[in-house]
Amino acid sequence: MKLRDAIEADAGRLASLTDTPRDVMRNLVHDRTVRVLEDDGEIVGFVSYDAREQTVYITQLEGERPVYERLLEEPLRFARTERMAAELLVSTNKEGIREAAASSGFEQAGAGPEFDGEPTVRYRLEDPLEVG
Repeated sequence: MKLRDAIEADAGRLASLTDTPRDVMRNLVHDRTVRVLEDDGEIVGFVSYDAREQTVYITQLEGERPVYERLLEEPLRFARTERMAAELLVSTNKEGIREAAASSGFEQAGAGPEFDGEPTVRYRLEDPLEVG
C-alpha cells in the first residue's frame, strides 16, 4: 500500500468513502493536510488533520479497519516531529477507529461533541514521542 498527499482529483473517491458531496471533499483537500492510502492504485482510506495551539487535530479518518492504524501514523509522525500532542474525536459507533486509536497510543479523554446526533469520544495523545 502506498500513502500519498491527496489532490483535488481525489475528491470524488473521498466523497464516496464518506457519503458526502464532492465539493465538501474538494474543500477538505484544500483546507487540511489530507493523505490517502492506495492499494493497487485504488484509494482505500484517508486521514485529514491540521495543527494549531500545540495540538494536531485529526479531523477525519475513513476506510476499513485494516487501514486505520496505518493512516494514523501520518498525523502522529507530524506530531512527533513538531513535538505536539494529538487529538481525535470518534463516534461511539465506530469501534474499529476506537480500537485503532487505542492501539496507536491514544487515551480516552472524555466525551466529545455530538455530530449529526451521534455522541463522540475524545481521544488524546499527549506525548507522541513515547509511542514513536
